[in-house]
Amino acid sequence: MSKRAWKEKLTNEQYKIAREGGTEPAFSGEYWDHDGNGVYRCVCCGAELFDSETKYKSGSGWPSFWDVVDQGNVELREDRSLGMRRVEVTCASCDAHLGHVFDDGPEPTGKRYCINSASLSFSGHDNASSGRSTESNVASET
Repeated sequence: MSKRAWKEKLTNEQYKIAREGGTEPAFSGEYWDHDGNGVYRCVCCGAELFDSETKYKSGSGWPSFWDVVDQGNVELREDRSLGMRRVEVTCASCDAHLGHVFDDGPEPTGKRYCINSASLSFSGHDNASSGRSTESNVASET
């Protein structure tokens, strides 16, 4: 997708974070304290990234997960910006910047995927017997 197309699809904040590698302030994003039951998807392309079953309260101010839905859905890259060595997490499908992963998370993985809310949309599992999902914050609706 072109830069212009991404800017038309995403909000200014989503674009700054997902397409330009920005970061939202701690404790400010929609999902940092979200407790819904469902799947967190890439705000840009809709790829399934994290299940609510792996979300936990890390105290960091960003949504934190101890695992991904499928390792093939994310890419990990060395990030030496800001004078430190970190591991950036991006969407394998569309290269959106998601956040970073650290080795200080809970078992069973010991990982803390520290992810920007602006890089995510949420598909909740409807508690009704129909099994249909509800959508929230989908980029195409913004």
